[in-house]
Amino acid sequence: MSGGDEMTKGGGLGNTSSIQIDRILDTCIRQGASDIHCSIGRPPTLRLNGRLRNLATKVLEPDDTVALMKSITPEKNQQELQEQGSTDFGFAFGDQARFRVSVFRQRGALSLVLRQIPNRLLTFEQIGLPPLVQDLLRRPRGLFIITGPTGSGKTTSLATMIDYINQNLERHIVTMEDPIEYYHWHKKSVVNQREVGHDTPSFAEGLRRVLRQDPDCILVGEMRDLETIEAAIRAAETGHLVFATLHTTGAAGTINRIIDAFPTNQQEQVRVQLSTSLLAIISQVLCARCDKPGRAAAYEFLVVTPAISNLIRENKTFRIDSAIQTGKKFGMQLLDDHLWKLYSEGKIDAEEMIEKCRNPGDLTDKVHKSGGSVGRAELDAEHST
Repeated sequence: MSGGDEMTKGGGLGNTSSIQIDRILDTCIRQGASDIHCSIGRPPTLRLNGRLRNLATKVLEPDDTVALMKSITPEKNQQELQEQGSTDFGFAFGDQARFRVSVFRQRGALSLVLRQIPNRLLTFEQIGLPPLVQDLLRRPRGLFIITGPTGSGKTTSLATMIDYINQNLERHIVTMEDPIEYYHWHKKSVVNQREVGHDTPSFAEGLRRVLRQDPDCILVGEMRDLETIEAAIRAAETGHLVFATLHTTGAAGTINRIIDAFPTNQQEQVRVQLSTSLLAIISQVLCARCDKPGRAAAYEFLVVTPAISNLIRENKTFRIDSAIQTGKKFGMQLLDDHLWKLYSEGKIDAEEMIEKCRNPGDLTDKVHKSGGSVGRAELDAEHST
């Protein structure tokens, strides 16, 4: 489990509820589901290709979710659940997969959400990351941010990047994660993975200490607060390649979110710091495919050129989208352009494209002009424009 106390499949799980959790985990892995939801009042539910599917088992009652929780949750986390009302941890299910678990109280009962983290690291080609990213990973310094909503594949993209560095470059990589999801073994690089709450009390504290550990690359699981954002920017400025995630949409929105996290009197200075330290932003969403089972990732990709650096410094982030459009020769692309490409290639349908895009009205018009129809999503587009 989290912090090395890991449960292996079948290990120490003798009671009836644990057999049930084994069956649920097996089904999740076999069907390739991304998440398992266990809440009272409905059967265990899988998220499969972005959609919720009930398992053909009994409807869960309060005693069931308590038994499921106890069968997989370390004592330290059970204590945290009692005190805080929620807890997060990771555990290994044999050698088949790892799961990231969130247990929380709702309406007086327990609910569990388990996210599957496959053991197999994916390649750039498999997840469709822009090829230019590989060149950026060879840079000695800079802040590389991955953004997107929950469940958009940010962790997988980061794991692919770290694995590329690990296989191809001689670097010391230090990660700070909550909890550790993908495990990285030493290859060409040395990799140290620190878990928040177990190896370090917080992201900010871990970042404060990391500069004494001779790192080349630093991964910050999430820039959650001002202290962590400050430390990440400082690490990038002082000659390190820093990876971080944020729950934002779009490259311009990400820059604004970082700047707005600071007090007004510091924002101008932060713009200057970001304009020199920011390397690239990838904003991504996952879409259900219509040509075959599975999901396709759509990316917005910003590379900080001297022109974009000036826009950040001069507080003209509203012009970044047009700069991305004119920066196609640098490999840049807007999210909606990539979604349109996936739709044109027959990989996603119009409804999925409109649901995940940033400008539904514009793309709905494009669909009509190309002779297609959007169906139900047209109403959504009209409401959101």
